[in-house]
Amino acid sequence: MKMMMTGVAAALVMMAGAASAQDSCNFTDDPYDFDQAQVDALYECVSADLEERYGREGHEVGSVYRTWGATATGPFLPGPHGDRFLNTFANDIAFETYVQYGYGEDFSMPVGSVLAKESYKLRNNGNPRPGPLFIMTKVAEGEADEYGNWVYSGVQPNGKTMGVNQAFCHDCHQAFADQDSMGYPAPEVRLNQ
Repeated sequence: MKMMMTGVAAALVMMAGAASAQDSCNFTDDPYDFDQAQVDALYECVSADLEERYGREGHEVGSVYRTWGATATGPFLPGPHGDRFLNTFANDIAFETYVQYGYGEDFSMPVGSVLAKESYKLRNNGNPRPGPLFIMTKVAEGEADEYGNWVYSGVQPNGKTMGVNQAFCHDCHQAFADQDSMGYPAPEVRLNQ
């Protein structure tokens, strides 16, 4: 009986710990009013979950993107992609060029560049909700000329490949034509700025 009581006590302690961890991942402020500490706290709550979710099905990008270079000091909330917080990673081919945050008529990412953008937002109840992993892949001329030689794809939060309308993505990314169709992290979270 004593052993059973000890087990019950341990379970209650574990449940209390889980509840307090869950409580610390509930955010009541408007995300657009978050200070950096709140942005960091939210990312701490979702970071491991995002990595696990995107890699569940062994997706070729979703299962490895976290081994790539982070293109900012942390996530940011820019508004596009459904008002989600975004955090971008770049493969070895893309990283050095991407973190120059270049622009101009002659600016172009190297063929083989792959960018993976984590996304998540807050539900109405203040708890985080994982969104898709958005992926851009730079291809050679002649492969996707009508989309600036970018192929858009994604991974759902369940690890499955997401169906993506190339024209829909390109229509928004065209606004960044002088940045080779890429949106960059907010200036305050850019590396070496």
